[in-house]
Amino acid sequence: MTPERSTPKPPDPVYADRVYRSLAGLAGGVLLLALALWLGIDALVSGHGNTPWLALAGLLFVLPLVIAFTLRPAVYANDDRLRIRNPFRSITLPWACVDDIRAAYSTEAFAGGGKYQLWAVPVSLRRRKRANMQQLRASAPGAQQRQNRNPFAQGADTDQGRAPSDQTVVELRELAERGSDRPTAQGSPEVRWAYEIMAPCVAGAVLLAVLLAVG
Repeated sequence: MTPERSTPKPPDPVYADRVYRSLAGLAGGVLLLALALWLGIDALVSGHGNTPWLALAGLLFVLPLVIAFTLRPAVYANDDRLRIRNPFRSITLPWACVDDIRAAYSTEAFAGGGKYQLWAVPVSLRRRKRANMQQLRASAPGAQQRQNRNPFAQGADTDQGRAPSDQTVVELRELAERGSDRPTAQGSPEVRWAYEIMAPCVAGAVLLAVLLAVG
């Protein structure tokens, strides 16, 4: 009798990271970068005396700050971990070490006894209030009949049931709950400082201070 061969279990599918970013922050960052480059290049080209050097130092100081606070913040989440990219540091949190994710006045992750803010998921109290009003209207007497008569209003109420930051927290909590027991989701928080942002910013600040002192 030939023994049956066990069929190896196929590996779990790997999905792309979910990415959360602030569209308002991205738009504002692009505008600020364009303005800073326009003013700085104009001073470099047409300035006299120490003006070009001051403009160069100013750009070296300002551009990394604009990038850090507008374009850089992002949150990446997959089945194994949460990766938070804030202005001056990046934090990697395996789901097993994540205790909770909350959004009160800011969105924060609690892990390993520490608290980490999610800069890319800002909390809008105005949009939260609007979403709460939508939920109250949807639960009012006669709301179901109005929705049945107007299916477009029903879809709008469903879309606005939560503020964007609260919806993000719900999604991240679901990922944390599903991934906390995975062998690949074990570990402790890892923090890496963004020296590529900090170094040019410090260099620009030092150069600017020297030029102002000499001038």
